[in-house]
Amino acid sequence: MNVLLVHPGPLMYTKIYLRLEPLGLELVASAARALGHRVTLLDLQVESSSDYVRLLREHRPDAVGFSCNYLANVPEVVDLAKLTKRVVPRCAVFVGGHSASFVAETILVHGDGAIDCILKGEGETAVGPVLAALADRDNQPGVIPGAITSAGEGPPVGMLEHLDAHRPARDLLRHRRKYFIGVLDPCASIEFTRGCPWDCSFCSAWTFYGRSYRVRTPEAIVEDLKTVREPGIFIVDDVAFIQAKHGLAIAEAIARQSIKKRYYLETRGDVLLRNKDVFRMWKTLGLAYMFIGIEAIDEEGLALHRKRITLSKNFEALEFARSLGITVAINLIADPSWDRRRFEIVRQWCLEIPEIVNISVNTPYPGTETWHTEARHVTTRDYRLYDIQHAVLPTHLPLPEFYHELVQTQQILNRKHLGWNALKSTARIAAGHLLRGQTNFVKMLWKFNSVYDPRLQLADHARPVLYEMPLPPRQTSGVRTDLLYIHHARGRAGRVLDDATEQFVETTRMGKTV
Repeated sequence: MNVLLVHPGPLMYTKIYLRLEPLGLELVASAARALGHRVTLLDLQVESSSDYVRLLREHRPDAVGFSCNYLANVPEVVDLAKLTKRVVPRCAVFVGGHSASFVAETILVHGDGAIDCILKGEGETAVGPVLAALADRDNQPGVIPGAITSAGEGPPVGMLEHLDAHRPARDLLRHRRKYFIGVLDPCASIEFTRGCPWDCSFCSAWTFYGRSYRVRTPEAIVEDLKTVREPGIFIVDDVAFIQAKHGLAIAEAIARQSIKKRYYLETRGDVLLRNKDVFRMWKTLGLAYMFIGIEAIDEEGLALHRKRITLSKNFEALEFARSLGITVAINLIADPSWDRRRFEIVRQWCLEIPEIVNISVNTPYPGTETWHTEARHVTTRDYRLYDIQHAVLPTHLPLPEFYHELVQTQQILNRKHLGWNALKSTARIAAGHLLRGQTNFVKMLWKFNSVYDPRLQLADHARPVLYEMPLPPRQTSGVRTDLLYIHHARGRAGRVLDDATEQFVETTRMGKTV
C-alpha cells in the first residue's frame, strides 16, 4: 500500500523550548516498510496544512495514519481526518499513539465516519494487521487485531518482542535540521529502553506499557547512533539508566566506536544517586544536559504525586549533577489549589538555585489514576486545554489571577535562562549555530512573552468546543489500576531488570500493582 504517516502540529511548550523528531512515527514507518508498504512521512511541527493537502493530491495515498501521542492534538487530528476524506474519499484513515489508545472509542465517534480505525498500543506490532485489513477499500473494515473500528474492538496484539527489530526510518523526514532541544541544535532522538517500572499517580507511561520495562541491546543502539548525523542526541527514555549494567554497557560500546555527540536525558533523582558511576562515565561521552522531575519542593507535594523520594535526596541529586558540570532542568507541578503566597514561595526558591525550572500545571489525563479520582471535578473537557499549561481543575484563585501568578513564576525561567542573559553565556554556542545556519536555539530566546501570556491562556478557555472527552465511570471504591493498562501487565516477567534493581524500584514506588 501507499501509506502516508502524519505527526500533528506543535503544542504550547514545544513552540519555544524544544521540537523533537517524531521517533515513534519513524519506528512505525520502519515496521510498515519491512512489510513491503511504500511510506511517506509528514511532520506538521515543521510543515503546514497546505503541505499536507499538496501531498494528499500528489501521492493519492491508499491509507493515512495519524500519530496522536498528546491529548491536546485530538481535535487537530480529527479535523485532518475529515479533510483527508474530502480530498481523497477512497483513502483509509487510521489513528494511533499514546493518548489515542486511552480515548480510542471517543476519537472514533468524533471522526463521524472519517476515521476507519484507532490503533491501541504499540504501533510497530499493530500497523501490519491494520494495513492488511484496510487494504480492501471497497468494504468497511471489520474487527481488526490491535484496533477499534465501528465493528468493535479486535483482540489485542502483543508488545514488540525485541526493541532491536526496527531502526527508525530517519531518512523519511525532510527537515531534520528543524529539531532541537535547548542549545542542542540540531538534535536527533534515540530510544535505549521502553516503559517505566514506577507508578506515579499523574503519569500514564506505566499504564500504557503495563509497568513493563524493555531494553535495546548496546550493539543495536550503536548501529543506530552511527547513522545519526546530528551532533545533539535526546535520549527519550522515561527514566534514563535505571539499570547501571545496561547504561555502562551502552557507554562502553559508544566509546569503542569513538562516537562523539552531546546528550540530553531525563531521569529521577534517586536513580542518579544510585548509579553515580554510570552518569560519571556518560559525562565523559558528552552528557551535557539532564531533566529531573522533582515535581514538588515539600514532602506534602511529593506524597500528592506519589513519588517516594525525600526532599533531601532530590537536593542531593541536584548537587551531584552540579558537581559533574551537567546543566539541569527540573520540573515542578503547580497545583490549582495554590494561592498567591504559595506561588511566591516557589518563585523565591527558583531564584535561589542555578537550575532551569519549568512549571507545569497539575492535569488529570485519561490513562492516569488522577483522571479517575479527579475527572468529576474538571472545569472543561476541551482536549486542547490538556497540555499541562492550562488549568482544567478548579483553581483556588480566580482563574485570571492563577494564570497571572503562574506566568509570573514561569518568567523566572525567562529572566534567568532566556533573552540576553542566555545569549551572553552561550555566545560561542549561538554563534556556531548561526554560522551553520541553525537558528532554532537563538529564535527560542525571545519567544517566551509571545507564547506565555495570561490573556492568551484565559482566551483559550473561551474558544468554541467541538470535541469533548467523556468522563470516566464514577468511582465507588479505589481505582483498579490493572484496568487502566493498554498492554497487559506481566508482572516481574515483563521487566528486564536485575533483582537488585527490581528491589530498588519496589522500595521507591508507592503503588500496589504488579
